[in-house]
Amino acid sequence: MGRFLFFQAVMFSIVLYAVPVAQSWSKEGHILTCRIAQELFQPEAAEAVKSLLPNYANGDLSALCSWPDEVRRWPNYQSMNSLHFVNTPDQACTFEYSRDCKKDECVVGAVKKFILQLLHYHERTEYPEYNMTEALLFLSHFMGDLHQPMHVGLTSDKGGNYIQVRWFKHKTSLHQVWDREILLKALDGKDMAAFQEYLHETFKVRYQCLVLFTDDYFDSTMPIVAKRIAQGGVRLAMTLNRVFGEHNQAIPSPF
Repeated sequence: MGRFLFFQAVMFSIVLYAVPVAQSWSKEGHILTCRIAQELFQPEAAEAVKSLLPNYANGDLSALCSWPDEVRRWPNYQSMNSLHFVNTPDQACTFEYSRDCKKDECVVGAVKKFILQLLHYHERTEYPEYNMTEALLFLSHFMGDLHQPMHVGLTSDKGGNYIQVRWFKHKTSLHQVWDREILLKALDGKDMAAFQEYLHETFKVRYQCLVLFTDDYFDSTMPIVAKRIAQGGVRLAMTLNRVFGEHNQAIPSPF
């Protein structure tokens, strides 16, 4: 089966059958990303991930991929809240690391930080200050966040959190539409479109403006959500294969 068709089948089966509808995208999206990644692990990466996961996870990385969200309010982890996203100036059309990620305080900096920690996996006794299990979970989670469009947003609207919209019959924020509502609508039984070329969309929505989103919006955005989840999974697998394997070849992206 071609790599494109493989991901089509994986995404369709996982979305429709494997993830409980009641959960939010912030959990479901990370579950899907990590399940896709785990299917692409090389033996060295698969063994390392299994060894780092607690026993109750039964070797399933996706079971704990949303853990960083669950501990955000815990005192020991509140300092990491700014690592789940990156905000750029309103007039900027590009991301500049030196401007938008000062002191590595953004999701891109977090990915780099935990990759560097995991590179010492085979020398764990020499780096006892690193919690390799947490590094694995944070890297896996932040790789998912990095592919969610509203986690790379504008400073003024806090990644769409301040933009109020009407999603079918209820009010919500633009951030929540991308974080959970689009995927939940697919889970409710609506058709999930096949992967398409990435759609470049912009949202010209004023601050505090109420906008109605209907089926047309869902139909145009669901392929983007599916593709971003799949890309996150592929890139997470590529990263962990490189981190844990000495001579692994990078897995080419099918997109």
